Amino acid sequence: MSFGLTPSQTVGPFFSHALTWLDGPDVVPESEPGAFWLRGRVFDGAGEPVPDALVESWQASPEGRFDHPDDPRGAVSGFRGYGRSATDDEGRWGIRTVLPGRVPGVDGRLQAPHIDLSVFARGLLDRVVTRVYFAGQPANAEDPVLSALSSDRRETLVAAVAQDGYVFDIRLQGERETVFFSV
Repeated sequence: MSFGLTPSQTVGPFFSHALTWLDGPDVVPESEPGAFWLRGRVFDGAGEPVPDALVESWQASPEGRFDHPDDPRGAVSGFRGYGRSATDDEGRWGIRTVLPGRVPGVDGRLQAPHIDLSVFARGLLDRVVTRVYFAGQPANAEDPVLSALSSDRRETLVAAVAQDGYVFDIRLQGERETVFFSV
C-alpha cells in the first residue's frame, strides 16, 4: 500500500497550552535600563486586523551579541533576546525589549539595530519573517538590507517612535505589504 503526500495545511489553529511562553512578551524585565515597548497590529490582505496571530521576536543584546552558538563572534550568555506575543481581537501585539546593538551581516558589514520577527497566522502555510528597524537611527542609512530596497518598501520595515517606545504594524498582503524575507 502506498500513500500520497500529505496536503499542505495552514498554520493553526493555535492551542494556547502548546504555545505558552512563560515570559510572554518580556524580552527584558520592566526594570531593565532602556526598556521600551515595541507594539503594533497585524493586518490581513483586506486591511482587517488578524485576531489570532502570533508574533515572535529574536534580537541581539545592546552590545550586538547573541546568546547562541552560531554568533560568529562567539556566544555570550545572559541575554535571551526572545519574546512572544499573541494578537488580541484588534490584531494588537507588543514586546517589551531594549534597542539591540549592531551585528555583522554575511559580508561583515555592520547592520543597523534591528529585531527579527516571525509571524504565524491563519491562512499562512508557514511563518513569515521580517525585520524591524528603528526610526531615527543614523545606521539605517548604511544598512545593507535597507539600502537594497526602494524607499517605499524600506518604509515597511521602520518602526515609528511612540510615547512608550515604537510602533510597527505588519501587513501580510495588499497595499503597503510588509517586506518579508526568505529564510
